[in-house]
Amino acid sequence: MKKIISFSGKGGVGKSTLLILMLKYLLEKSNKLDILVIDADPDANIGDIIGKEINFKETIGGKMKVLKNKIQKRQIPLDVSKDQIIESEVFSALLELDDFDILEMGRSEGEGCYCSVNNTLKRVIDVISKNYDITFIDAPAGLEYFSRKTGRNVTDLVIVTDPSKMGIHTMKRILELTK
Repeated sequence: MKKIISFSGKGGVGKSTLLILMLKYLLEKSNKLDILVIDADPDANIGDIIGKEINFKETIGGKMKVLKNKIQKRQIPLDVSKDQIIESEVFSALLELDDFDILEMGRSEGEGCYCSVNNTLKRVIDVISKNYDITFIDAPAGLEYFSRKTGRNVTDLVIVTDPSKMGIHTMKRILELTK
């Protein structure tokens, strides 16, 4: 069975670190797994943690920005569907490493709004995760990821928190939103 495991919780509590530790453990135990890591946080840091610099142009946000410009300039073939174009752009953002692959969300096209990138990410998770045994998602801090149903097909949820009142509150809200 394919697994989609999302790591979420309040910011700064170690979600990304725990994800990488679990990834490292699985890679040591089995080299036969196809694993994808999706950094769904607009303030992505998975690349930094593993020592891979990921250029914004090579993220989902970067690819969508280029695609938006192509659409505005009418440089998109008319005989190709929007979904096919988006899928193609997203697959080109995939960073294939020796042991696993990484896909970074990247930041939005403007201040404060991640709607378009989140909608794309939602579709990406549905499509691309079918090609992997395990998909790890480093979810952004807070609740928007869940309220927008970005991780609607998550099979396992790891909520990382600290003992603060805000941390416990965030954990409870995530549990409510995922019921």
